[in-house]
Order: sequence, then C-alpha cells, then structure tokens
Amino acid sequence: MSGVKGEDVNGSSEKPWGAVTVQEDGSLLMHVRLPLPASARPRLLLQLRPKKGKPEETSRCLDLEAAGQDQWRAVLEAAPALEEGRWDAYVVGAPGGDRVPLLPGLRELRTLVSGGGGLGVMPLAVRIPYATKDGRLAVRAWRRAAHAEAGRIVLGGDSMTVTARLFGARPGEGAVVSLHRRGQGSAPVQIALRAEGDQDFSFTVAYEELLAEAGGPAAGEAPVVWDVYVRPATGASRIRVARLLDDIADRKAVFVYPATTLGEVSARPYYTLDNDLSVEITPQRPR
Repeated sequence: MSGVKGEDVNGSSEKPWGAVTVQEDGSLLMHVRLPLPASARPRLLLQLRPKKGKPEETSRCLDLEAAGQDQWRAVLEAAPALEEGRWDAYVVGAPGGDRVPLLPGLRELRTLVSGGGGLGVMPLAVRIPYATKDGRLAVRAWRRAAHAEAGRIVLGGDSMTVTARLFGARPGEGAVVSLHRRGQGSAPVQIALRAEGDQDFSFTVAYEELLAEAGGPAAGEAPVVWDVYVRPATGASRIRVARLLDDIADRKAVFVYPATTLGEVSARPYYTLDNDLSVEITPQRPR
C-alpha cells in the first residue's frame, strides 16, 4: 500500500481515524477524528491504488469541514463515480504537507444490504468502505456499464448451478453463458441460459465440459481458471458475472465453496479479488 509510514498530521501524537456512512443516494458521509484547531484547513485524500510497478496517478481530494471538537466531515458525492479499483484514504493537514493514512472507524453499510446506496442504477457504480489487511481505511469501487449479479450457487455432484440477475441488459434471443480459460487461447465453453423473468436467469456448469474442452492441469502445474460471463443476446457484448451488490468488499476469503473431485483434478467455484465469479480446476495432490 502506498503512503507515509505513520507520520501524524502537524506532529500530533494521535493518529486520525475515519468513520463512513453509505447514504441512500450512494454518497459517502465521512467523519474524521483529527485533533486540529477549528481554524485549520485539513483535506481528505482518496488515492487510487495503482497496479504493481505503476505510479500513482488518480486521486480525489475533499475539503474537511469542522463538525465539533476534533471532529471533521466531508461528503463524497455519488457523482462523479470513482474509477474501478481500491482507493486508500488519507488526511492532508496543509497544502503540500505529508499525507497520513486514516485508521478505520465505524462503517455504516446497512443501506447497501437493504438494496439502497444507488445500487442497481446504471451505469453501475458501487463503493464499499472497508478496512485493509494492514489496518487502514479504504474504499473499494466498481464501475460497470452493465452487470450480471451472481446470487445463490448450488453445488450438485460434478456441476454448479448459479442464479443471477442482469442490470443494464435483459436476456434475449441467443443469450448464453460463456466461460473463458484465463491466459489461454482456448475456445470459450458456452452454456445454455435459462431466462426466469425480465432480468433473472440461471445456468448450470458441468465441470466435465471444461475438462473436455481444454483438459485439466497435470500434477505440479498451476490451477486452470475459467472466468464466467453472460452474453445477453446474439451479437451483444459479454458481461462479467460477479457479486457486487452488498456490503462485502472482498468475497474471496469469505465465500469459500467446497471442491468436487474429478479423477486427478478437483473443481470449485470461487470469487476473485475483484468479486468476479470463476471456476478453478486444480490437480489433486499425490497420496
């Protein structure tokens, strides 16, 4: 993670922390505990975390207003939307001064769970405040022109059945689910889509179909990953199937599905670091 290593604003011995409330319109109400005089002009800095080896380029800066003794507030409006990625939160005490990472305070996310917070408005713009693994405040953001929200996943023997809902598109003639092998030129595996209303649909992935198309990894090889998409109609652009419309910023370690053994490999659905749905095929360990 980028940022300074523990410096305090204007030399204060108390590190700042931030509490966040997601409001009905999708804006974020940011409350910051920061021991500064009311005459100070601190700012809240959101810095988009760059890809590995790339410099920081994109940020959003908000003026913090005094809201009581050592209390400050700012509102991150729903528009313009944040670019997709992870935004680290900092406080800057003075123009050109050192930035200080915010410690995570209370995060009020009930609006996201109840379906508010601007969810379902297209193009989709989701923002979930969360605490990073090293104990800092950050915001996970997604921006998608269209979206397929994964719902219940039912495992049955050598297959998985997924229910989902489309946003920004509807199932039409020629609609299919397609799985694409990551990092390979293999042909996608296409699966019939069962429309269940204007937006809802379901599909079943038989793991053997993935093995028949491109085989599985041999012992000692890296797992093979298939990314799940839906093409809502013939000629339409494919849409990534993901789970974004709730209050969980990182699903990968939270939703862990059991693997199914298929001879010398095992297969299981999982959510990626971006909360996208994929299928992983892994070689079995020798006994």
